Amino acid sequence: MEKLSFEQSVARIEEIVRALEKGDVPLEQSLTLFEEGTGLIKSCSKMLDEAEQKVVKLRKDETGEPEELPFDGEE
Repeated sequence: MEKLSFEQSVARIEEIVRALEKGDVPLEQSLTLFEEGTGLIKSCSKMLDEAEQKVVKLRKDETGEPEELPFDGEE
């Protein structure tokens, strides 16, 4: 399976939810869609965690301990 972007993954999750909500998908296909959806959700969560780590900047406070500050884009 090709690696989807965050936006593509969210769009696919929405498609899966719509298909499952209709209720006209056979059980075996529903299970397959559910598994795909949970995999995409896990992937999206990982992408969000990685993005958060890029946004947070570590800096030492006055005691020398690292503190997290939101990234403001200015150095």
